[in-house]
Amino acid sequence: MIRLLDLAAEYHELKTEIDAAVARVLDSGQYVGGPEIAALEEEFAGYCGVPYGVAVNSGTSALHLALLAAGVQPGDEVITVPFTFYATVATIGYVGATPVYVDIDPATFNIDATKIEAAITERTRAILLVHLYGQCADMDPILEIARRHKLIVIEDAAQAHGAEYRGRRAGSMGDIGCFSFYPTKNLGAAGEGGMLTTNNPEYARTAALLRSWGEEQRYRPRLKGFNYRLPSIQAAILRVKLRRLEHWIEARRDRAAEYDRGLEGSAVTRPESLPGVRHVYCLYTIRAEDRDALQKGLAAAGIQSAVHYPLPIHLMPAYADSRYKAGDFPVAEACAKTVLSLPLYSRLSAKQVEEVAARVCELAPQAIPSASASYSSR
Repeated sequence: MIRLLDLAAEYHELKTEIDAAVARVLDSGQYVGGPEIAALEEEFAGYCGVPYGVAVNSGTSALHLALLAAGVQPGDEVITVPFTFYATVATIGYVGATPVYVDIDPATFNIDATKIEAAITERTRAILLVHLYGQCADMDPILEIARRHKLIVIEDAAQAHGAEYRGRRAGSMGDIGCFSFYPTKNLGAAGEGGMLTTNNPEYARTAALLRSWGEEQRYRPRLKGFNYRLPSIQAAILRVKLRRLEHWIEARRDRAAEYDRGLEGSAVTRPESLPGVRHVYCLYTIRAEDRDALQKGLAAAGIQSAVHYPLPIHLMPAYADSRYKAGDFPVAEACAKTVLSLPLYSRLSAKQVEEVAARVCELAPQAIPSASASYSSR
């Protein structure tokens, strides 16, 4: 079996350090808050190139608090994409705002910046973009649009730890960045976790209050908040892993390059990167015309794969919206039918990549139009 991801191998690589970090927290008796949380916030914010980090218990909580800290309210509209994990959209609903969808770029799977302005109305308050699969969205035109229309920009960087756009790290370019430390991410906890990053001290202060019942002093809340605290043990584990993150990212990039070579000339479309972007390959996601048959064939050969994501959000029954119907976002809908994520993690061997690529080349029934052709034609 070639696994999609091997979390146990990652733990065993760092077992001595992780076990010592966990024991340090247990010995301290400081299981909520305290020095481990403060140190992780400082270290991860520094890694992202911002002065403030606010640790929380999940990436979903980070998105929720980001919207609240930015002042998004009921009646506001937030521009986002229909092709993402649905937490992105769910949190817009949590604050009583309305998601307004913009289709994605076929080459990068990220928001199509050329379509954003047409979606802006007098009620638009923010752009909540997603750096999907480990690649930053095309930030310069997005930030320029936001500046002209006085909009907040929130980066959903749940899959983009360490990704860069023209020398700037994910989570440092918009008003607030939101990260997930779910175990499958490039930087994953031994459970749930998340982080907000920002250059704005007021956003950081508000988010920090909201994550712990809004308390400025114990039992004296200043705001109506939530129990969104990150456990100290998870912070200690993440601090150990953060020191290895760059090494793991480079290993992922090397394996992605090997996949690119192995799939060259095949009947699948390989992932692409924007010029000047550092793709960190949280996922290596191809497109195949008969994706389901390819996935079944890989499974029969003992190769795990996954679909991220099989339905765009506007077509999910739980998120049905009378404003939208099938066909409204053709790129997102086409990608949902054709994307497939192949095994990728830092300890995946070159031989395993070669085996997966060879089997994909054997099984893929026919090519689909090149994403780069679509991108360059605009």
